[in-house]
Amino acid sequence: MSLLRQGRSYLIVGLLQLLLDWAVFVLATAAGMPTAPGNICGRVAGMLLGFWLNGRITFADANGQRLGWRRFARFLPLWLLLTMASTLLVAAADHALGLQYAWLAKPLVEAGLAVVSFLLLRHVVYR
Repeated sequence: MSLLRQGRSYLIVGLLQLLLDWAVFVLATAAGMPTAPGNICGRVAGMLLGFWLNGRITFADANGQRLGWRRFARFLPLWLLLTMASTLLVAAADHALGLQYAWLAKPLVEAGLAVVSFLLLRHVVYR
């Protein structure tokens, strides 16, 4: 599997994930949900889409998709750690700057975490 092809596909899937994650986060918090649970709701929505698309497209090989419970079991602890980091950073932005700035900070936080996530997904989850 080409690193360039995987990187390009991961970027496209990641942008779709981010759009869904961010939209759910903004809608939930605008409706009155606190920042931390709103971020977790957004990340769950993005995770479901991303795990499926990355296993089906980004990290698929000649034998087909790479999904299944074994991979999901390797994926979940990684996702939980990244979600904790994301939630702490977004909540800190909300606390320090306010909700609207947390909405703006979320894509930046997720972009930073995406770099780490790509390497871990490629070498741990979808190997």
